Amino acid sequence: MGQKVDPKGLRIGIVYNWNSRWYFSNKKLFKDTLISDIKIRRKLLNKFAFASVTQIDIERAIKKITAIIYSVKPGMIIGRGGKGLEDVKKYIVNEIGNKKDKELKIELKIEPVKKPYLSAYFVSQLVAEKLIKGFSHRSVIHQAMNRVIEAGAKGVKIQIGGRINGAEISRREKYFQGTIPTSTIRELVDFSRYPALTKSGYVGVKVWICR
Repeated sequence: MGQKVDPKGLRIGIVYNWNSRWYFSNKKLFKDTLISDIKIRRKLLNKFAFASVTQIDIERAIKKITAIIYSVKPGMIIGRGGKGLEDVKKYIVNEIGNKKDKELKIELKIEPVKKPYLSAYFVSQLVAEKLIKGFSHRSVIHQAMNRVIEAGAKGVKIQIGGRINGAEISRREKYFQGTIPTSTIRELVDFSRYPALTKSGYVGVKVWICR
């Protein structure tokens, strides 16, 4: 079961809360809102990759959207005098927001990530970026796992798959340190996947962290 079920999806409502928090009874409105949330999350994650954004929560009211951005480097998003926040609001309105609705309010909250190495998304992004630059995958993974354990995690598992080091045949490699109880629902297991586009093709990076 640990290989087939998303560890975070398995624990939603028990250990984790939903990343999108709102309710619409209208099926069409529900569909459009869900697609809008996915677009907002993807675009902001790509736009603020330099600030190491790990998670984006979206809360909706009738005339209000609240986006909570968790970042390792919050100062790079806020900018001088909060100019960066205004740019993000305009970005959401122009790209995603309902342009016909002038009364739609957008509120942004920037939350700092105090222990980035306990975030699976941050670790997977870090490993992927170093693989793209051509670093040795074993040294990168072992270094990342050591930092995760030093941050206070019970265990970490990292899996990469693809044409590793430019090999002709793709393969998968798994690395463990500590314990990762993927089937124990009460355990805080964070999971993330991140693609690394290397010279020889995509290498997928998966990270499990037991906090």
